[in-house]
Amino acid sequence: MVRIVVAGAVIREWGGANRVLLAQRAYPPHLAGLWELPGGKVEEGESPAQALERELREELEIEVVGGDRIGDAVPVGDDLELRAYRARWVAGEPVAVEHRALGWFDDAEVVRLADSGEMVPADVGWVRELVDLLRRPGPF
Repeated sequence: MVRIVVAGAVIREWGGANRVLLAQRAYPPHLAGLWELPGGKVEEGESPAQALERELREELEIEVVGGDRIGDAVPVGDDLELRAYRARWVAGEPVAVEHRALGWFDDAEVVRLADSGEMVPADVGWVRELVDLLRRPGPF
């Protein structure tokens, strides 16, 4: 059975540009230091939106509301499928509970991370969609 892993694009206007929240992996060793959309596995009985809301609460100490899906699903190995969703930030300030660092990145910075190999490979497939979202006017 394929397990679903969700990732959330939390976007806000800041410093005159729209930015997406990315988290820098602390583990496993082969992904440590790479940037990703934060998220995690869908547990039994949860919808993807519920899992995204729970994961971002646990990992970042923020409250979000899961939104529309972004791009196509990305298979990760034989038993995982990664899906990205918009996430509307409603409360809290992000804290790196399980990550090395957090950062807010504009469209050019997201492209640079992807092109330089500093982004988790599975998330690189959503760069075009992320850039499109970042170039739209808010609110988010």
